[in-house]
Amino acid sequence: MSDKKIKEKTLPKLKKRKACTPEQIAANKHIYDDHFRMGFVRQFNREIYSLMDQNYFRPEFIGFEELPERNRPEHPIIFASNHSGMAFPWDGMIFGSGLSKMHKFDPKKQLRVLTAPMLSQTPAMHPYFMLHAWKLAGGIDASFLNFETMMHYPDGQLLIYPEGVPGIGKGFNRRYKLQRFSSSFIRMSLKYKSDIVWYSTINAEYVAPLMYSHKGVNKAINKIGVPFLPLGPLTPLLLFPAAFFLSFPSKMTFVRGSRIRPYEWTDKAFEKLTEAEIEDIRQRVQDKCQEELELALVQYGRKPYHLGELLRVIFKGFPLNTPLGWPMLFHEFEKQWHQKGKKGEEVKVYKGWGSSIYLLLRNPICFLYFIPFFGWLALVAYGRWRWKNGFKDKE
Repeated sequence: MSDKKIKEKTLPKLKKRKACTPEQIAANKHIYDDHFRMGFVRQFNREIYSLMDQNYFRPEFIGFEELPERNRPEHPIIFASNHSGMAFPWDGMIFGSGLSKMHKFDPKKQLRVLTAPMLSQTPAMHPYFMLHAWKLAGGIDASFLNFETMMHYPDGQLLIYPEGVPGIGKGFNRRYKLQRFSSSFIRMSLKYKSDIVWYSTINAEYVAPLMYSHKGVNKAINKIGVPFLPLGPLTPLLLFPAAFFLSFPSKMTFVRGSRIRPYEWTDKAFEKLTEAEIEDIRQRVQDKCQEELELALVQYGRKPYHLGELLRVIFKGFPLNTPLGWPMLFHEFEKQWHQKGKKGEEVKVYKGWGSSIYLLLRNPICFLYFIPFFGWLALVAYGRWRWKNGFKDKE
């Protein structure tokens, strides 16, 4: 048997997809604005992210002062990054919020994130059960049709985490070992001749350190809509709902890498490429990203908490800037967003003296985050009810 036949035989089994037609893409363009609200991004950034940014996470952005322009004006470029694993996806939230703030919420520089459908369909996988939070902030369910539709998006760029859910649940011991990349963003880059811009996410694994993964446990937990169960010294704390969203104050660093042009690696038109050839290109892209990730780790992977700096800032806004106060902060913001923000009014979360008690009394559901087991039962029931009935606006 020839090497080529052996290679094609050992390729991952891929569902054969028909190419999306122009009519399908045109009919699907409603996803651009179904949920996304720039006002939500701006006000969330001001009322929540700014507190977490300055007085807790203190992220650094290396090489993002200027965002790369589209190499083809009619199609966005594709940003891609790694997950560090075994934690609620704070890394993506901190990156997206920080980049929006850095570029003054310019729609032309906004990243639209393609997310695993499990995230948007599971109430508990939203920050503090915030209804449609990922989509309000610009997230799009990652399906082949949605991806191809977004390749015609007139504003901004796209962001994908090509490891998918396995990247979130890969465990502390494999935190910088990239899981197998999806081929979808390779196909889009090849078809539309759009550049891929890799950036490395460093230190995000320390939001929940020393947490590991087990395939059998993850398979069981998937049945209730949760992608993984972290196993480690913090696992017993998961009896408390607040611990599911827990994040230690890791100083995440986002390091922009090189522009990758897979379409320059072949002379064939996209339609003529075989699955084996696409797999070769996918593996080359992954190898290059792995190399850049390891270099960024050597340069920026020291002192994940920067404790001296942390101690200077953590008491400003305490406890709302920490996981102790986040339930009140998020629930109050969501309440005001539906009462005011959706109508064009400004959301203003009180953060002055006595704010924790004030916000807790305004949002008594937050008590449930600190009640073991039964708090989970009540919050899951609340989340399901919310997903079914939405949020009733109050005048």
